[in-house]
Amino acid sequence: MKIGIIGAGFIGSALAVRLTSLGHSVLIANSRGPETLGEVAQKTGATPATAYEAARYGEITVVTIPLKNIPELPKDLFEGVSAGVPVIDTSNYYPMLRDGQIPELESGDLTESEWVQAHLGRPVVKVFNNILADDLEKLGKPAGTPGRIALPVAGDEAVAKQQVMALVEELGFDTVDGGNLHESWRQQPGTPCYLANMPAAELQQQLASLGTVRTDAQHAQFLANHAAQEKQMAAQGIKL
Repeated sequence: MKIGIIGAGFIGSALAVRLTSLGHSVLIANSRGPETLGEVAQKTGATPATAYEAARYGEITVVTIPLKNIPELPKDLFEGVSAGVPVIDTSNYYPMLRDGQIPELESGDLTESEWVQAHLGRPVVKVFNNILADDLEKLGKPAGTPGRIALPVAGDEAVAKQQVMALVEELGFDTVDGGNLHESWRQQPGTPCYLANMPAAELQQQLASLGTVRTDAQHAQFLANHAAQEKQMAAQGIKL
């Protein structure tokens, strides 16, 4: 496949390494221009490109940049790109460590990926947000391996979701349908599914236990959980 990746950070680079190792052709872009991506290209095997080139390259596009930078992407980034090309969103909201306060995400009216989708003007599929980049690169296993990690995949477009699930499976992870994009709060930071590396049966059970409609109590609890996680990450000197 031809796959475009917009964002050359931890997740983008991990995906590029795995995808090229599987024989896919990958273009990778960042905000500073392809001339700054020589080291990334050498490490990952991906070809440096502009964001426009990556968005128009192939059968799947991945957007994996800091959430606060989403509004800075060109408004016409996906103009003319076939509606049949799924767009993957890997974003997470880190108000303390990186993104600052985004009122729509504090209120709980929108999920992170609904906010991204509104800015991109394009349906997105949410995946790869609840696993560490190092685990994404190194912990994929063949189908049927006991304890194989499962990743939730959420989105509103059934065909796009199935295409993305097939790619996730190829990368070495089971998939669990995470519902529509409004239900993707269940895989956001602060929830039990975040960075938990669960097998499929456990992940399915956990998602089911949360329900599909986020209550005010759940929203408050997960915000508190995430704030505690961010403080711990800051104390450990973790960079995003």
